[in-house]
Amino acid sequence: MPKIKTCRAMAKRFRATRTNKILRRKAGKSHLLEKKAINRKRNLRQRTSVDPRDIKNFINKVPYIF
Repeated sequence: MPKIKTCRAMAKRFRATRTNKILRRKAGKSHLLEKKAINRKRNLRQRTSVDPRDIKNFINKVPYIF
């Protein structure tokens, strides 16, 4: 059976933790930052985990992340 190709765009945007959770960046920090509060921008810096309902779809794109 041949290897499955990894979607490189998704591999660059996500990373896996030791407990097999997938981390992603929060949306909304690329532009229009002047009108956003400092506390809100600080919160957007942190990473958050991908919802468990989306992991099955994610594994098809990035099969060797775990």
